[in-house]
Amino acid sequence: MPQRITYTNQVGAALDRMLASTDCTSLFVIADTNTSRQVLPRLHSVRLRQATPIVIPAGEESKGINTLADVWQTLSDSGATRRSVVINVGGGMVTDLGGMAAATFKRGIRFVNVPTTLLSAVDAAVGGKTGINFNGLKNEIGAFAPACEVIISTCFFDTLARQELRSGYAEMVKHAMLNGAQAFADVMNYEPDGDEPNHLLQLLEASVAVKQRIVEQDPTEQGLRRALNLGHTVGHALESLSLQHGRPVPHGYAVAWGLVTEAVLSHMLLQFPSTDLHRLATFVRQHYGTPGITCDDYPTLLHLMHHDKKSRQGEVNCTLLCQLGNPVLDNVIAPDDMHTALDITRDYLD
Repeated sequence: MPQRITYTNQVGAALDRMLASTDCTSLFVIADTNTSRQVLPRLHSVRLRQATPIVIPAGEESKGINTLADVWQTLSDSGATRRSVVINVGGGMVTDLGGMAAATFKRGIRFVNVPTTLLSAVDAAVGGKTGINFNGLKNEIGAFAPACEVIISTCFFDTLARQELRSGYAEMVKHAMLNGAQAFADVMNYEPDGDEPNHLLQLLEASVAVKQRIVEQDPTEQGLRRALNLGHTVGHALESLSLQHGRPVPHGYAVAWGLVTEAVLSHMLLQFPSTDLHRLATFVRQHYGTPGITCDDYPTLLHLMHHDKKSRQGEVNCTLLCQLGNPVLDNVIAPDDMHTALDITRDYLD
């Protein structure tokens, strides 16, 4: 069943309409410490005032088994049933963890995602993936479980730091690369730090439509959906490395750097056009800077890539592009080629 997505800046009213038509015995709202302070008071939802709040610590470090267990404990202590509904209000950490909690409690209860960041609106909240980090690995434990509804708006983005907006925009760049030359030009021509919410909402709807179209054809990532992993084999490794070093970077920054490396690989192995590679690398350097890695980090990065979920037999597996709009799935990358691509990425971005 296609995931139902509502685009509106009247989020509280949309929630009330949705919940009024839902058979629900009890309601829970999951938010982190930032969102509970900055966003929940602005929702103006009559029904949400009746919900049991579950407030979790902000930050990627909270996306783990201990926080998940705390959510389960509150649901259990508060008498949640199979007819309860969970409303996840927040960024990707909240929608991933809250969705995982709902998907596994009593073998699954309904949940609604209300993304409050650009990254969660374009990526985490849509598509039915839930999960937590485990054993130092990003999203190592999870389940496919779509929200019964996603309510997307731009009205909360004024609470975001510039870094968070850029992080979300990297996923829009990825979707545009999968969509084609015109979509890529559109996102390259937009200034992600700009204050144009209506224009951004138009780009956001187009971007989410790319993901939604792919997910509807392959909801459990058996084939085409793996195209959405573009930039993520390298990106997740860079993100995990930053966590190991105690200097975590935003997910979208790691994805942006991963897009450059995997575009380099695409050029090396599939003749992806150099003009598009150069334009991407210039955009990423200007807006995301450098990953700050050295060749000494390559063994750890390769180890992390070998443990990536996309690896089937311990190989490094990447989605690449032969040209914009034409992804090629399941490319096994030799270590020497990855080393070369990382060298070239550093030349582009340092």
